[in-house]
Amino acid sequence: MTLVLENVSSRPGGRVLIQPIDLTLENGTMNVLLGPTGSGKTELMRLMAGLDTPRSGRILWHGDDVTGKRVQDRGVAMVYQQFINYPSMTVYDNIASPMRLLGQSSSEVDAAVREAAEMMRLSDMLDRKPLELSGGQQQRCALARALVKNAGLVLLDEPLANLDYKLREELRVEIPRIFEESGSIFVYATTEPEEALLLGGNTATLWEGRVTQFGPTPEVYRRPVDATTAKVFSDPPMNFLPMTKEADKMYFGDGQVSDAQGTLAGLDDGEYLAGFRANHVALEQHTETAMKYTSRLVVTEITGSETFIHLECCGQHWFGLINGVHDLTLGEKISVWLDIRHIYVFTEDGKLVAPAAYAMAA
Repeated sequence: MTLVLENVSSRPGGRVLIQPIDLTLENGTMNVLLGPTGSGKTELMRLMAGLDTPRSGRILWHGDDVTGKRVQDRGVAMVYQQFINYPSMTVYDNIASPMRLLGQSSSEVDAAVREAAEMMRLSDMLDRKPLELSGGQQQRCALARALVKNAGLVLLDEPLANLDYKLREELRVEIPRIFEESGSIFVYATTEPEEALLLGGNTATLWEGRVTQFGPTPEVYRRPVDATTAKVFSDPPMNFLPMTKEADKMYFGDGQVSDAQGTLAGLDDGEYLAGFRANHVALEQHTETAMKYTSRLVVTEITGSETFIHLECCGQHWFGLINGVHDLTLGEKISVWLDIRHIYVFTEDGKLVAPAAYAMAA
């Protein structure tokens, strides 16, 4: 039982929103669409749901071609970032509406509604109208309605974006458990790499309407196939640095040199692009394999227990995410350290040729 997209593309009004995509989603799986705003996540979901018709290719549902089928005939539930409820109905009736449309008995409807309301912490609000609820409560009502529909395909388009932090964190943990029990296919769109990692399952990274990689979420994060995927799956964005391999030496940026070890030793001599994530920038030398760089501090932000810094270094703009609160002066020169074991190596056109050593060990 699968959802298969074969060479599917979309060009509404002549604008290319989705480039030709092949994608297979299995029953009982959580599938994350990860990409920046405008990368094609919502349009891809609309194609899966049948709200839009692809320009090319076809969509197979359990082996049947449903490319031309209406959304009403596909057994799809969809929850948007902007929650949609029926304002004239109570919360109870909103949640119950899809089951009633299917002709289910009153006892079945009542049991399912109360179970879903309990999961979404709405049990005390079943007699209220949506406009009497907070934004977070209205979104939970929409989620509960999707839950009771028992659809084979559940599409969640940034459904937690408007919720408060605490509830968002709780539902990020609960959603995979709640929905996986149904055996349905779940597709969850987000712009946040951290959310993709918390949800687990599989992740498809999107960039300018193209799926750059699809696979188990930890695998895509640790071993991106190219620099674009690494950029999408890094927040703050991945840093890059020119690198040259000559014999048994690696030359980085403005002259730092390191021995070519492990997978780096097998690289052909030539020009490359080194990439490393912001959390691997350090203000102190913690390992013997760390290289020192002199940079200029452009921006600093304290985010709770971490300090987020912008640096100018080696003609590049770098991001650093440092544990702890640090008192730093804007414009000053500071030393930062980069462990070679945290470096990904890409060809000049962006193809991964050597994952970071820590990723290989994970």
